[in-house]
Amino acid sequence: MPISNELIDQLLQDCHSPQELLGESGLLKELTKRLAERVLQAEMEIHLGYAKHDPAGGFVE
Repeated sequence: MPISNELIDQLLQDCHSPQELLGESGLLKELTKRLAERVLQAEMEIHLGYAKHDPAGGFVE
C-alpha cells in the first residue's frame, strides 16, 4: 500500500524538531506502537475467529 506524500506532510506538519519526530514520545514511536497494536489485534481476531466485542465470542451460561 503506497503512502501518499500528502499523508506524510500531514503527519509531519506539527514536528518542528528531531525530538518531536524521533524522541521518546515522538511521531515515529507513536506510529510504530499503533501499527503493532493493530497487527496484534488482527492476529488475535484471526486466531479466535471473531472480532473483539463480537457477540459470536460471548459465553453462554
